[in-house]
Amino acid sequence: MHTPEFVTKPRSHTVWEKQCVRLHCTISGWPEPRVVWYKNNVSIDPMSKPGKYKLESSYNVHSLEINRCDFDDTAQYRVSAMNSKGENSAFASVVVKRFKGEFDESLPSPRLPPCLEYGVTFETHIVEKFGVSFGREGETLSLGCSVIIYPSLQRFQPEIEWYRDDKLLVPSKWVQTHWSGDRATLTLTHLNKEDEGLYTLRVITKSSFETHSAYVFVRDADAEVAGAPGAPLDVHCQDANKDYVIVTWKQPAVDGGSAILGYFVDRCEVGTTHWAQCNDTPVKFARFPVTGLVEGRSYVFRVRAVNKAGMSHPSRVSESVAAMDPADRTRKGASAPWTGQIIVTEEEPVEGVVPGRPRDLTVIEATKNYVVLSWKPPGDKGHEGVMYYVEKCVSGTDSWQRVNTEIPVKSPRFALFDLAEGKSYCFRVRCCNSAGVGEPSDPTEATTVGDKLDIPSAPGRVVPTRNTDTSVVVSWEGSREAKELVGYYIEDSIVGSNSWEPCNNKPVKGTRFVCHGLTTGESYVFRVRAVNAAGISEFSQESEAIEVKAAIASPAPPYGINVLECVRDSMVLAWKQPTFIGGADITGYFVDYREVIGGVPGKWHEANIRSVSERAYRVSELKENMLYQFQVRAANMAGVGIPSLPSETFKCEEWTIAVPGPPHDLQVQEVRKNSLVLLWKPPVYQGRDVVNGYYIDIKEAEAEFEMWRGVNEKATNKTFMKIKDLKEGESYVFRVRAQNKAGVGKASEPTEPVEAVTKPGTAEIVVNVDDDGVISLNFECSNLNADSKFVWSKNYVEMTEPERMTLETKGSKSKAIFNTPSEDDLGIYSCFVTHTDGASASYTLSEEALKELLKVSHDHKFPIIPLKTELAVELLEKGRVRFWLQAEKISANGKVEYVFNDNMISQGEKYKMNFDKNTGIIEMFMESLGKEDEGTFTFQLQDGKATNQSSLVLIGDVFKQLQKESEFQRKEWHRKQGPHFVEYLGYEVTPECCVRLKCKVGNMKKDSVALWYKDGREVKVNEKLDFSEGVLTLEITQISKKDAGIYEVVLKDDRGKDTSTLNLTDQGFKELMNQVFSVIANSSTPLKIQSTEEGIRLYSFVSYYNDELHVTWHHKDAAIAFTERIKSGVVGEQLWLQISEPTEKDKGKYAIEFFDGKGGLRRTVELAGQAFDDAYAEFQRLK
Repeated sequence: MHTPEFVTKPRSHTVWEKQCVRLHCTISGWPEPRVVWYKNNVSIDPMSKPGKYKLESSYNVHSLEINRCDFDDTAQYRVSAMNSKGENSAFASVVVKRFKGEFDESLPSPRLPPCLEYGVTFETHIVEKFGVSFGREGETLSLGCSVIIYPSLQRFQPEIEWYRDDKLLVPSKWVQTHWSGDRATLTLTHLNKEDEGLYTLRVITKSSFETHSAYVFVRDADAEVAGAPGAPLDVHCQDANKDYVIVTWKQPAVDGGSAILGYFVDRCEVGTTHWAQCNDTPVKFARFPVTGLVEGRSYVFRVRAVNKAGMSHPSRVSESVAAMDPADRTRKGASAPWTGQIIVTEEEPVEGVVPGRPRDLTVIEATKNYVVLSWKPPGDKGHEGVMYYVEKCVSGTDSWQRVNTEIPVKSPRFALFDLAEGKSYCFRVRCCNSAGVGEPSDPTEATTVGDKLDIPSAPGRVVPTRNTDTSVVVSWEGSREAKELVGYYIEDSIVGSNSWEPCNNKPVKGTRFVCHGLTTGESYVFRVRAVNAAGISEFSQESEAIEVKAAIASPAPPYGINVLECVRDSMVLAWKQPTFIGGADITGYFVDYREVIGGVPGKWHEANIRSVSERAYRVSELKENMLYQFQVRAANMAGVGIPSLPSETFKCEEWTIAVPGPPHDLQVQEVRKNSLVLLWKPPVYQGRDVVNGYYIDIKEAEAEFEMWRGVNEKATNKTFMKIKDLKEGESYVFRVRAQNKAGVGKASEPTEPVEAVTKPGTAEIVVNVDDDGVISLNFECSNLNADSKFVWSKNYVEMTEPERMTLETKGSKSKAIFNTPSEDDLGIYSCFVTHTDGASASYTLSEEALKELLKVSHDHKFPIIPLKTELAVELLEKGRVRFWLQAEKISANGKVEYVFNDNMISQGEKYKMNFDKNTGIIEMFMESLGKEDEGTFTFQLQDGKATNQSSLVLIGDVFKQLQKESEFQRKEWHRKQGPHFVEYLGYEVTPECCVRLKCKVGNMKKDSVALWYKDGREVKVNEKLDFSEGVLTLEITQISKKDAGIYEVVLKDDRGKDTSTLNLTDQGFKELMNQVFSVIANSSTPLKIQSTEEGIRLYSFVSYYNDELHVTWHHKDAAIAFTERIKSGVVGEQLWLQISEPTEKDKGKYAIEFFDGKGGLRRTVELAGQAFDDAYAEFQRLK
């Protein structure tokens, strides 16, 4: 709520008699202000002079039209706007001119344009309007609107005008305008803070005009040096003279975080690009006299601000100004007048005259940096021009000192610098010309050097008021002490941020400003400073915090009134919610009715004194068979809105039909690109039986009435339905019909068209199970405003006070928490967000989904630490026992307890524990296992709420075996501390059939000895032992039974000894010999045939023959029975078979078989055919 404010003020007009004139203005304010027009402070009554005055008010635009003006209409007109917050007025003058006789009657009289062009009334509409805009210095910004004029005449074009802060804009290098015939565009080619302000487009036709306004904000460009101030603005030149000009500017709103130390003024001669700095030290006063200009030349100026961080960007350059006498400038600006006859005469030259005293010498401005003097030329100055010398003296003395000793000044203005601050001075001026220097002027009064203009006092109380969801109206009390006030700067800050941002970068004159670009829902505080040429005031007190949200208005009228039930003396009405609810929830409705007799409506009567919250109401005490009309008004906290249009005429008569009445209050939620949910309320009139189902109809919004089609073939007994298979981008309307046993009743009123589209940012309900196992439904809405509320429903019935759920909302998120989830909670859960564009979603909790959620909830309530491995045991060197397991993941807060046979055990001499939380490995070490360690070991893990444990049972044979192995490992470790056997004593048979006894030793030193023993007697070994190779050997050649026995090797030194024994007796020796026999057999050569004098000999060689070797000869796979004719024998390493006097019977396959105790090896030869014939022939020859 705020006082009325003139967005556009009425403009003064000068018109001819019998013309029409129209004054208009645009006013904002809440509550809506009452507007009254006055003529010379007397209110205007249009009815007093019918047709003379016409008053119009439409959408905050108010106008006064005066028809056929006459001389009496010349007056001052005032428009007054008043509401409960205050009053504001604006003024405009109308001057009516009358034709007089000084005009030549032969000349055509001025054309008096009528209010209408050629008798046509034009209707003007501005559409696609530009809104509040934000730019930055140096950028280009365009504003535009489309203009529709009806009727459209090809030759007629409207007049397009652009205004900034009620000042008409003309095209320049900074501003460009364009009219395309249907669109007006304004381009700001290079933004500066001078461009900030309220921009108004005015479209003028001969019959009317239309305007549109919006504010443009210009932010500072990024500083070249961090912390530098913003650029000054509005640089202008004043009091220009022959060699002197005063440059003025406005201070910037942004000081960069440190106080501005002053300003530097630069000048540039027009036609050049060289900028020269005018002052050596920065000046704080926002005015500066620039001297030393060259007469006749033009200059432009700019200003820079400086603080301790650095220099600002330069301001926008001023308009060019010429250094010349003001009188010459006036003559130059006007065209020469027409003259009569001019007589030229010649006069005698006269002698030069010393000029007189200058007149009216005054100090027009005094600051601590400079003093400006002004005077008038003398009356007797002769025929030539004069110049001036300025003199000063300290007040109280008579010692005058000439200031400009070298060059006299040409202008009757002079700025003195470098005066001592705080001292008082008097000044006087002398004129001079070629004839000499005149007498001095009268001295000025004593002038103390210092600022004569004080900085304004801080503004008073600051009051923010809601305006829109991105703007706030800020009002304040003006500074009480503010001479030559330039305006005010406003700053805002989000509560708690301690960061202040400028709301405007161009000072505003009034004490009220609309701050735009704020964040919806945030809370802001505001402060204000006043500005004049002397500087910027202290800040006002901070305002109270205000939340940014739209101002509240009364609702628009409801619509769609229809009858749900009718009896003899009452009717039940239903209607639809207003399309605009005014920014606040509707608190209720008021219903009015009136009788209609003979087609003539009667007087309205209130049906309900107290508002009703539902969109249905029974109007009682009606008259049977009478005709009635109804209207409905909606109310919210801002007030009661205007009534709806009167309904159709309804007859009050009792319904007797058997079928139900129409359902009502149809609503659409969860609109997606191919589905939506339709809700409705049951009919008030049930018919003769209860309602047992509903049918839903659908059609495209633009389709004909005949295109209604059913959605469901079978009636549904619910009052909601999800409608699927919609076509994306298509708009639909829906209606519902109820049925009972008698049949299907009348259809409801159709819904408004609904487009099947999934809007950007649409969210769905998300099911979540937190770490405590709490199950919740979560919904987030990104486009809610400050008044939005989350409404949760189960099966589309709002849960106002749910017993089984807890509802929580924080910011843009809301959740519905299940208290004790069970099958009673099955159903459809939906959430709808008010004051949005229909943000809603639903989630169906089925039996399967509930089971899965309960399982996850249990896992979260009683979480288990997952294990990679269960508890296991292993033996380390020295027989140490390691119990260990590995968890998949465990945090730094994880803990473990170690338990043996239900008793806690801890770190100590017997137990050593280790817990690596990075890898999840948990270990416990024991040096050895005793009988008392038989039992169950358990590791119990805990990480927050998560737990787990793993046990290992070591009892009976399992424990004994582990204990035995541990003891063995410990002994092994001690054994290996001295010389020891890495591989114990064994043997191998060489290809030469030698038996090599060998063992591998370790940890030997130079003084370590190795002793061989057989059957307890030391064996002297010929070879020298080489410990570096780590292998000891003893080779036995041509082994025989005498080599059987028990062999032993003893290693010893000062660290201890180790013994290894090999038993080569009985079975051990037998196994050894079998290996020897196997080597002998494998060394045998293939059987050969040899003829001798006695017969034929078969033979094979072996690498070594042992008497214990078992050899068998075969003939035709049968063992040979040796006789005198067939003999076998061994000669050295040759095994032979002699066949004396061979015959045909001796032919066939022969084989020698070697037996190694496990199997045999055969060598064969075929003594038959040619082989036998050749051998036999050779035998005969040798014989």
